[in-house]
Amino acid sequence: MDPDYYLGIDGGGTRCRARLTDAQGVLLAQAEGGPANVFAAYDAAIDALNALIARVTSEARIAAARLHIVAGLAGANVPSVQRRLAGWRPACASLRVVTDVEIACMGAHGGAPGAVFIVGTGSQGACWDGDSFTLLGGWGFALSDLGSGAILGQRALRLALLAHEAILPTSPLTQRLMARFEDEAETLLLWSQQATTADWGSVVPEVFAAAQQGDVHGLALVRQSAEEIALMAQPLLARQSGKLALMGGLAQPIAPYLPETLRRQLTTPQGDALSGALALARHR
Repeated sequence: MDPDYYLGIDGGGTRCRARLTDAQGVLLAQAEGGPANVFAAYDAAIDALNALIARVTSEARIAAARLHIVAGLAGANVPSVQRRLAGWRPACASLRVVTDVEIACMGAHGGAPGAVFIVGTGSQGACWDGDSFTLLGGWGFALSDLGSGAILGQRALRLALLAHEAILPTSPLTQRLMARFEDEAETLLLWSQQATTADWGSVVPEVFAAAQQGDVHGLALVRQSAEEIALMAQPLLARQSGKLALMGGLAQPIAPYLPETLRRQLTTPQGDALSGALALARHR
């Protein structure tokens, strides 16, 4: 019989990643591609995923038909998207599509029961009781995603515009953000009409840098995000006390601003989302 190969995919709002191993867990190939939020931009996400599968199979010189794939995708929690994903059939031996937060939860706790809250471009929480997942949040930029990079970036640019119009005091942060748009409100307006969640989140490193320098607006923005993360953490901790991991691109920079009581309750992730996807693939 042909040997089995396992492919884990982590598809987020900013990028997607893939990791390919053999049955013994030996790494054979890995690659990174563009955004893969199947709710925000389904067709573009599927294109990015297909390209990623092609890259890793080509690098490892393995026929795709021998792959067991688990793809954890941002936006895959939405029922209408789940129905649409039923039509995605890449060449493989088996395919399981879950959300990116589910594979993150599996990776964070090594497959054992626990909870996770992802704070990246978007945000979502999950609890795994050893049998099933309970999801929290993840309903998109317009309605949900508290504590996320996209929300933080949008707030920062809103505040920069308020300061630009002298409604609020300016700060070095607001001045730098408006300089991105030639200090023109209309330029910012036109940009905002086409901006993706990843575009909004692109200003986040500047916000954190400003907060570290004591910028009054930078500190206020980061502290508001920290408060939202603490809010979302409470129901997760109620289900899995002492077993909550914070993951995603904002997890490390936001940590110093979280309430001390929450910091004490967080656990260090054992593995990343791709290790969780591969664990699910091996236990298909």
